[in-house]
Order: sequence, then C-alpha cells, then structure tokens
Amino acid sequence: MGEHVIKLPDVGEGVAEAELVEWHVKVGDLVREDTVLAAVMTDKATVEIPSPVDGEILWLGAEIGDTVAIGSPIVRLKVAGEGNVKNTSPGESGADGIPAGASHGDRLPPAQNAAPSSSGLSRGSAGSPEPAASHPRRSADPRDKPKDDGVKKDRAIPSLSGAPRAEGEKPLASPAVRLRAKEAGIDLRQVPGSGPAGRISHEDIDAFLARGPQVARAGLARKDGVEDIKVVGLRRKIAEKMALAKSRIPHITYVEEIDVTALEELRTTLNREKRADRPKLTLLPFLMRAMVKAIGEQPNLNALFDDDAGIIHRHEGVHIGIAAQTPNGLVVPVVKHAEARDLWDSAAEVNRLADAAKAGTASREELSGSTITITSLGAMGGVATTPVINYPEVAIVGVNKMMVRPVWDGTQFIPRKMMNLSSSFDHRVIDGWDAAVFVQRIKALLETPALIFVE
Repeated sequence: MGEHVIKLPDVGEGVAEAELVEWHVKVGDLVREDTVLAAVMTDKATVEIPSPVDGEILWLGAEIGDTVAIGSPIVRLKVAGEGNVKNTSPGESGADGIPAGASHGDRLPPAQNAAPSSSGLSRGSAGSPEPAASHPRRSADPRDKPKDDGVKKDRAIPSLSGAPRAEGEKPLASPAVRLRAKEAGIDLRQVPGSGPAGRISHEDIDAFLARGPQVARAGLARKDGVEDIKVVGLRRKIAEKMALAKSRIPHITYVEEIDVTALEELRTTLNREKRADRPKLTLLPFLMRAMVKAIGEQPNLNALFDDDAGIIHRHEGVHIGIAAQTPNGLVVPVVKHAEARDLWDSAAEVNRLADAAKAGTASREELSGSTITITSLGAMGGVATTPVINYPEVAIVGVNKMMVRPVWDGTQFIPRKMMNLSSSFDHRVIDGWDAAVFVQRIKALLETPALIFVE
C-alpha cells in the first residue's frame, strides 16, 4: 500500500491560481480513476478535477472558497501500489510539506497573519496558511459547534426571561387559560409565564394583550434563525466586480423612452418570412446594429478606461457583452466584432452564447473582451433601471420592458408599444451631452428601423 498526492493541475488560460468552489468527495471515500474530486474556478470558467488513480481519500488540502496555487497539493489518497509519496515517519513532513500524520480528515490550518507558504493556499486578504505541523489542528471556526448532548442549554425559562418559547415546546397552562387564548387567537408559545416552571395564568394573558400591536397571533410565530452563507465562486467574483465598478466609476444614468411599434412590426414580418435555417429575431440584434451605427459616430463610447494609467483604450472592433442570468449567477458572454455581423448572424451568436452560458460551458474567451455591454431583464425589465457599468468599460445600455401605452399624436390618443432604455456612462470619460446624443441616435434608429439597414 502507498499514498498518492494530487496537485492542482494547470487548468490552462495562463492562470497561476484557482478558487476551490466545490468538493465532490470527503475523507474516507473510495474513488475510481477519473472520479471528479473537486471543482475550481478561474475568472468565470469552472473546471472539474478528476482523480488519476483508484484509492481512498485520506486528506483534503483546502476549504471551499480557498484560493489554491497551481501545483499545490489538494488531495492525498491511499492506493494499492507504491504511490508517489515517499515513506515518512510520524511527525515528519511528506511530499510538498503535507504532514505524514494528516491522514484522518485534517485540512491545512488557515493562518490569519502568517507569511505566505509554499502550500499556495490563501484566504483572500486574510493571508496564507501556516506551514503544516506534525499534528495539524483547525483554527477556531464559528461553524464548529459542539455536538448536541440532548440538553437545551440556551433555552430560557419564560417565567424568568420573558422570552417566547422555542418551536415545539409545549406551554404550561390550565384548560381555561388555553380556551381563552384560543378564542383570542393567541399563540401561547409567545406568552411569558410567571408561574412555576413558566406556567401561564390569566394575568399573563392580560399582560400579553396589553403589549398591543406587536403581539404575535396563532399561526404567525416569530422566527429568529440566521443562516450564514459563505460567498464563494461566481457569486464572490460578481460581488468583487460590482464593488470595483461602483467604487471607481462615477456613474451617470440617462433614461429615454422609445416607440418600438414600427420595429415590432418589422421584427414580426421578418420572423414570419425568414428561412427555416435562420434563428428567430428578438429585439437584441436590432439594438446591437443600432449601437454599432451610433458608435461609428461616437467612437469614445466603445472604449476601456485605464484609470490607473489615465489612458482611454478606444477600440475599432465593437465587442458587445450581453449580460445573462444563469442558474449559477450573472455572466457576460461577448459577441465579438458585432460591426461585421448582420441581424441574422447577430441573433445566431447571441443564442449560441446564451446556451453556453446557461449550460456552464462558455469558455474564458467567450466571457471576456467586451468593449460595451447590453443588460436586459426581458419582461421583468421594469420601467427604469440604473445599470452598473462593466468595468473598465465606459458605457452600458439597459433594456426595460415593453408596454402598450396611449400616446397623443396631436389629435387623439393611440396605442403604441413603448420601451425605455436606461443607460449608464462613466462620467470621467463621457459627458452628459455625449451620453444624450448617443442614446438619441439609438432612439432614432429603433423608431425608424429602416435606417438600421442604410449604410
């Protein structure tokens, strides 16, 4: 019998580290070759780590949410052959600094203020782990609670504390008191009792009723539980990106309503007459073509702002990010070179990228490189929004929901299909006037959609 250490492999894309987002195994599990052990995330791409050998899991080298350097040990297995770890005595360190005694589910101890170690593990700004000791111990963690011994040590006696009883705890009261509480719609679990062992009396009912509107009635018991959810993986990356954008970019938001009645008529006609091999057109391809034409007149909108260097990187190619909600969270697949795509090509590419994003198979290249972004909540788009710019871009165009509204044509009110665009701009780079001109140009193109096709 021997031991085999699995290191975090090079997942490609030139990255030096990855975040552990999921364990598929636990200590003691028997695994076969190619069994998926863990999932790690680089930027917005998730990569599964398979086992190269059969064996039993002895040790897991990281916690969910840890950042692990490429080449760092993450799993230790007991294998039938010699393995790839030299024999070590108890107390000595094995390969890559993994303690020989770490074979019973121990993990590397997180150090809050230690200097970086060769293990490559880190906890964001909390620092890197301590060098592995011969008897690793996990640091104190609020999640590590003593096992319940059957005694409710934290349950207060109502007669002393006045606190409501825990769910499932039967209150003590006479039949007359219970009948009165039932007729008054009072949940006796919410009534502090002043008698022996918290027994509830009529006086306690009177005092409870005197407390007024804050009284909890039967069926409306208060809930005080708090669930702690660790922010990891894609959600953490979204949080970091949003915080960066809002802290560094002074946003200006411009909202304009657009009459899309003619556009909807054209879209319906094109979908009815389209070839069978062409995708169904939505609003997005028309908006993309309108943005490309407007950017041709205002190229500063198609740019990235390096605020550290004080340089605006203005791009000739228009690479439009399409913010998409997926089961795992918000991602932004990118339609590259939108300036070279017609309506049908744009629609096909949007559909392809949306499918890949929802399936979690979009590559890093497909999720990066945008120069301007569209965000849309579809039918849930609301009347107006304040979209957050996809840093370091300088503009984002938000699509709100379409509604039929009465519009005065000079002689009468007529029903028109109206939609708002809510667009945000980096005010360091784009002045309010320029933002308005850009949106007004898009408005003109969408309200007279034939202009979209005029070169």
